[in-house]
Amino acid sequence: MRPREACVAIVLFGAVLAWNAVPQVGQPAPEFELKTLAGGQASLSALRGHPILVNFWASWCGPCRDEMTEIILTYRKAHESGLEVVAINLTDQERKNDIRRFVDEFRLPFPVALDERGRVRRRYGLIGVPSTVFVDSSGVVRAVHSGPMTHESLDQDLATILPRP
Repeated sequence: MRPREACVAIVLFGAVLAWNAVPQVGQPAPEFELKTLAGGQASLSALRGHPILVNFWASWCGPCRDEMTEIILTYRKAHESGLEVVAINLTDQERKNDIRRFVDEFRLPFPVALDERGRVRRRYGLIGVPSTVFVDSSGVVRAVHSGPMTHESLDQDLATILPRP
């Protein structure tokens, strides 16, 4: 298997167990509370009132690496408008040293949440990484993007959650 194909195959088993749990556009986003790499806590409810981009990723995933720079640029540009990003790592599938190396390499400016037991991954019905869920300020899912995002697809999905000028 080539590395880019592995991103989907490794997560697939956990997703089959939770296929019906996939967040639906127009429905409340599933709540989560996870430890962060920095030692704190990250939860969806703590960010209520803000538009939120929830990105599932792994350091071994090539497409995750490809899109992370775009997510960082978007965060820096839209954070003043209230945008929050939570990068949920599939910690049950890799080592923390690899996570730290990734975070240091990309200088992630937002919280990195650790899904150490894969519970949030299953709750969100993940079928591959990267996957991104766009949640509006009231906690409702407005877009779900499976696979790597382009600049255009990121902007299109962000438009569903960011305040209009």
